Amino acid sequence: MNQEKSMLVVYVEGGRIELRRRARPRKPKGWALLKLRVAGICNTDLELVRGYYGFRGTPGHEFVAEVVEADSPQLVGRRVVGEINVACGDCEWCRRDLGRHCPRRRVLGIAGLDGAFSEYFTLPERNLHDVPEGVTDEEAVFAEPVAAACEILEQVALPRDAEVAVLGDGKLGLLVAQVLASHGARVVLWGRHREKLAIAEATGVRTALVGRLPRARYDWVVEATGSRLGLEQAVGMARPRGTVIVKTTVKGAVRLDTAPVVVNEITLVGSRCGPFEPALALLASRKLRLRELISGEYGLEEAPRAFRAAARRGTLKILLRAAAS
Repeated sequence: MNQEKSMLVVYVEGGRIELRRRARPRKPKGWALLKLRVAGICNTDLELVRGYYGFRGTPGHEFVAEVVEADSPQLVGRRVVGEINVACGDCEWCRRDLGRHCPRRRVLGIAGLDGAFSEYFTLPERNLHDVPEGVTDEEAVFAEPVAAACEILEQVALPRDAEVAVLGDGKLGLLVAQVLASHGARVVLWGRHREKLAIAEATGVRTALVGRLPRARYDWVVEATGSRLGLEQAVGMARPRGTVIVKTTVKGAVRLDTAPVVVNEITLVGSRCGPFEPALALLASRKLRLRELISGEYGLEEAPRAFRAAARRGTLKILLRAAAS
């Protein structure tokens, strides 16, 4: 293999994380060839290692990259982030601008499309968004999870002064709490780690340590625990006719007693990917505290160590940085 045209990739299979070399991908028509600058390891990546989706391949869907090749010359050299769903563009869901539900979709680093934990990778040009001037790579790498937090506001009619409980003080819970607070909601973030809760408190979000959770207290509850128990706990916190927005994905089944859902007429809303435009506007506004969410940085060639660090209890965001060239 020509070393000049080869690249380093992270490969996951059967719970193992390996470094491999392979040829750089060729760019299909309408797509861009991207050179990684920085990527983030999220809980979904950790679940993929554990066997979520029966995954094998190169993970990674939170990234900042430079456009190396594109059909549109004006894109070359730009610093971009990207939406992770690659849809067919022709089906009912795509015509409704809901390509994230396209039955033929591929998902960057998750389903059918190698991800961003690689020196080079490809995405359709239509998926790319410029990073706003003044937003650093370390901030822009949060664009995808911030967009996932913004999706809540697309899905539910949340009053600006509503009291909202966010359950879970991990990476996503901290982002959700900040995004909903910036919308005007009165957020209470429930978590187990005083040092993580302090990040939210610095933005004006109220916090509470998980001990004995309140019962039937909130009209709105966001479940972002990353735990199999989180959904049952969130349902217990919701008032009759309340709404629980579910953000956690884990490998395997989650047990839930449906009686409280039925008896109390609780609405469950599954929520995942979201719109990048409001997320990038929030990043540019400097309303979110993001630097405190970064627990460490590793080179791409240190990916196995980086994944071990990301899996440690209490760790927030671990970044993978491509070597400069």
